[in-house]
Amino acid sequence: MRIGFISTRLSGTDGVSLEVEKWTHVLRRMGHEVFFCAGELSGYAAGGTLIPELHFDHKSAISVSQRAFGADRRNGDAHKLTGDIYGQADQIRTPLRKFIRSNKLEVIIVENALTIPMNLALGIALTGLIAELGINTIAHHHDLYWERQRYRTNEILDLLDTAFPAKLPTIQHVTINSIAQNNLKSRRGIASEVIPNVHDFATAPPPLDTYNQDFRSALNLEPGELFILQPTRVIQRKGIEMALGLVSRLDTPKKQLFITHRAADEGLEYWHWLKREAGMMRVTLKLVDHLVGSERCHMNGHKIYSLWDAYPHADLITYPSIYEGFGNALLEAIYFHRLIVINRYPVYNADIGPLGFEFVELDGFVDDDAAQQTQALLADPDRVQAIARKNYELALEYFSYEVLEKKLHTVLGNF
Repeated sequence: MRIGFISTRLSGTDGVSLEVEKWTHVLRRMGHEVFFCAGELSGYAAGGTLIPELHFDHKSAISVSQRAFGADRRNGDAHKLTGDIYGQADQIRTPLRKFIRSNKLEVIIVENALTIPMNLALGIALTGLIAELGINTIAHHHDLYWERQRYRTNEILDLLDTAFPAKLPTIQHVTINSIAQNNLKSRRGIASEVIPNVHDFATAPPPLDTYNQDFRSALNLEPGELFILQPTRVIQRKGIEMALGLVSRLDTPKKQLFITHRAADEGLEYWHWLKREAGMMRVTLKLVDHLVGSERCHMNGHKIYSLWDAYPHADLITYPSIYEGFGNALLEAIYFHRLIVINRYPVYNADIGPLGFEFVELDGFVDDDAAQQTQALLADPDRVQAIARKNYELALEYFSYEVLEKKLHTVLGNF
């Protein structure tokens, strides 16, 4: 089949872009041709169809979003706002139609653009175009709008219920966890297939090489010092204060926590608060986003490592998220056979924990038992490796590319 992905952005290391890359790999392995269309493209999607107005950061998308969900919503005219959104959608629809027709697409996969209303006009344009063309569509839902606080209060509920997600006979819906599946069914009467995030567990993790063997030195870590890694962005739902609380309780000469991703995605207030908390706990909090990028390169005279260069060196991975759609960083930590401390966020409780994985678990806070368990495991590398092997085998069974291929075969076979 000729299959086209459509999204706001297919670039970087956000969850949507990462999963599209995995789906692309598996679809091509199945013999399908794959095409891309978004407001930003790079990496595997470079060379696709670029339509700037599709990006959630485009000025047109930001303008109506502020009027629909921001402080401006109380001062606006909901009827005029809806008209403006449909006007923008009319302009987007023409290049989208050209993308579909010029590439002779048989199926389109809409990645989160019919799910979270970061670009309202795009959702409306896609809904109208799918209805017009009758094209077979997979709507891949990562973040349903009612799961995010900022979208719950709005002036356009009828519009949201029209397009986020749209309910049309040629659309098959895919959610990434069972909670979203159940909520979509109960709130909108829409059935969906759960396809979780996956990783290529059939391929062994790469060994250390000449490029990344000096990663600990780049962090100024002395031999024997603990390297505790938080491989996430600095945003409040990541629960990084729990990681700080754990580190503060460990019996180690230097209490340090390293965070790989930037702190500006949702403002700097949380980062500043974390720095104050770390100071009171006497933990050194280090942001290393200047050393860790999406891929290896050299910049401004120094080496940039990939996230995969960081994992093999870590003694402990902290993943104390309060909420996750699924958990890519968790799968990556399992892939690299690391010791993992995790907070029992809702999707973990529903779809991951019951499968038999073994982690140090938190229940919203760090207690003595979690700290003691972590300390004991850090002193017992043989036990850690036994746990890591068990977790890897479970992930291979439940979250591999082979699992994704079976599920995609089923979904595509339904058309």
